[in-house]
Amino acid sequence: MRTIQTKIFILSFLLILSCHRTDRSPQSDLKMHKLESIKERGKLIAVTDYNSINYFIYRGQPMGYQFELLQELADHLGVRLEVRVSNNLSDIFESLTDGSVDLIAANLAVTKDRKKIMDFTVPHSQTRQVLVQRKPKNWEHMSKSALDEKMIRNQLDLAGKTIYVQKNSAFATRLHHLSDEIGDSINIVEVNEDVEQLISYVASGDIDYTISDENVARVNQTYYPNIDIGTAVSFPQNLAWAVRKGSDDLLNDINTWLTGFKKTAKFAVIYDKYFENQKSAQMVESDYYTLNSGKVSAFDNIIKKYSTEIHWDWRLLASLIYQESHFNPHVVSWAGAFGLMQLMPTTARRFGVNMDSSPNDQIRAGVKYLEWLDSRFSDVKDENERIKFILAAYNVGYGHIVDARNLARKYGKDPNKWENNVDEYLLSKSDPKYYNDPVVKYGYCRGIETYRYVTDVLERYKHYKNIIKD
Repeated sequence: MRTIQTKIFILSFLLILSCHRTDRSPQSDLKMHKLESIKERGKLIAVTDYNSINYFIYRGQPMGYQFELLQELADHLGVRLEVRVSNNLSDIFESLTDGSVDLIAANLAVTKDRKKIMDFTVPHSQTRQVLVQRKPKNWEHMSKSALDEKMIRNQLDLAGKTIYVQKNSAFATRLHHLSDEIGDSINIVEVNEDVEQLISYVASGDIDYTISDENVARVNQTYYPNIDIGTAVSFPQNLAWAVRKGSDDLLNDINTWLTGFKKTAKFAVIYDKYFENQKSAQMVESDYYTLNSGKVSAFDNIIKKYSTEIHWDWRLLASLIYQESHFNPHVVSWAGAFGLMQLMPTTARRFGVNMDSSPNDQIRAGVKYLEWLDSRFSDVKDENERIKFILAAYNVGYGHIVDARNLARKYGKDPNKWENNVDEYLLSKSDPKYYNDPVVKYGYCRGIETYRYVTDVLERYKHYKNIIKD
């Protein structure tokens, strides 16, 4: 009897647990991806892949076709943008399914199989799939007809060929269908490398063939003139973004916005910038195209050396320097701030530098100033919060941040937290009610500029972390 009772109890418990999970999971998880929830959160979380078109860092600045479109969408929604990156399609799809991102922003081919697991937006562009193959030696001296004779121009000739494609991509699906259509086998090798990496392997001779979207292949042909992309293997396809199944209000809003935005001159400029720009090869070959070189600036080694003195990630210090000077050691502001760290003359003298000082000494002095600010905020125990206070003080001056903390304390906010606490009262210091308050010692302040400064430095730091491995 006791055994039967025990079994009944366990079965009942499992049924309750099952019901609890069933009641909660679909609705509560999905709510996080509805438009209202994104706006309440104040942040759009999107995942994309990093390559020379969609998302990359060049001369310290995040760039890319998908990145710029996402930035426009976030501005339309009135929220901040958080970009996550992966070149693994399985991981990208899983991040949407498990709810960790709101949107996949990539060149996703719209297919029936994919429609079963995600909802697609209206297309952001169209293209077709092409075979990427290597031209023969001395191709520069061949006529077009002579070159065509050396290239695969008929899909039937793909029989027996080995073609490498990105794993779980629409390229693999297309090749399987094409194999059926030509009535012969194609050796399809799915690998974890992304499309651009595979194109580089074709150019270098490591593999003979891969498949790419034509617009991506055309851009890469400017870097690798020895590749041929003249053989189509598909009809034109729509490329779109994707949201989680059931995110109808978000999907509808994106569709309305994207349909309108595609008709604007701004969209045309963005598209041409990444797909029709003849200077792309110069950019990719630059030492400061971070995907290839791993560099942000000419001063990375100096930045890395001095960042250890304040226990900062060097990429955070690099982001601050970009914000200050765009890595120009000779720039002088209207107010007299100069050099990589844009130190004011009084502060510069205090730390032993002037306009003729070397980049090494400029960064050393700026870091000494950051170290001094760090000591002034020693009562802010949370390191991430303290960094925000240091950045704000570096931009506007220590005194104004003290004033904002005093106002936060007076009005019942936390003086040791930046967001929705001290930042609110720094913004308020342009209002006489607040800058004339007895707890304020340093008067009027245009806080919006410092608020944006902190946000910009930290957002760029996230982009650096996305692309540059420490």
